[in-house]
Amino acid sequence: MSQGLEDVSGLLELAVEADDEETFNEAVAELNTLEEKLAQLEFRRMFSGEYDSADCYIDIQAGSGGTEAQDWASILERMYLRWAEARGFKTEIIEESEGDVAGIKSVTIKVSGDYAYGWLRTETGVHRLVRKSPFDSGGRRHTSFSSAFVYPEVDDDIDIEINPADLRIDVYRASGAGGQHVNRTESAVRITHIPTGIVTQCQNDRSQHKNKDQAMKQMKAKLYELEMQKKNAEKTGDGRHQVGHWLGESDSLLRTGRFPH
Repeated sequence: MSQGLEDVSGLLELAVEADDEETFNEAVAELNTLEEKLAQLEFRRMFSGEYDSADCYIDIQAGSGGTEAQDWASILERMYLRWAEARGFKTEIIEESEGDVAGIKSVTIKVSGDYAYGWLRTETGVHRLVRKSPFDSGGRRHTSFSSAFVYPEVDDDIDIEINPADLRIDVYRASGAGGQHVNRTESAVRITHIPTGIVTQCQNDRSQHKNKDQAMKQMKAKLYELEMQKKNAEKTGDGRHQVGHWLGESDSLLRTGRFPH
């Protein structure tokens, strides 16, 4: 880059001295090329993690607070789906649990596309919304919380040991998105990793076997991400949870605090 800038500087000096428009245009073209290279270098610096280029999953979980939190979780889901669509990413609802009155209790979204995990990994954390509640007849302000956990789709051959004795596997009837065959077969699968409390669920296929395979794949990816977070926290000495702040005004949302990239 330094040599390129020196070359451009030399061309500009020649162009000025000779009053040569062609040389000036050549310098501008070289400068544009350097700008593109710089953008590529910056991109590589931002997305230098081992799995930054991978597809990923987003788990959204409504916090305590009933309908308010469940509606906020649903808003986050729509936001991420629209963001992914705008970037040309493919999305798939792996599991979704509807709220009691409105919104959702939880959802798992798979996002497929170049550097999907790199773009979304900093969304992991608690998301806090302050707004005038549409469910409060008095129009009072409410604070709602939902959490997001983003983890990459890891390679099948990655070395992650999971003791079968540490897993609890439950099957249940699918409901909500992907659950058209509700009350017919117990095809949905929930896997709990007892030592960590990590849970994965899948109900988007009619086959219990396929849903179990998908839930295990997510479990492997979640445990890998958890281990990476622990290692990073040890390196930086920062084990704090990230919190994103949002302000709801009328029909719009304003992000007032963002997770660091």
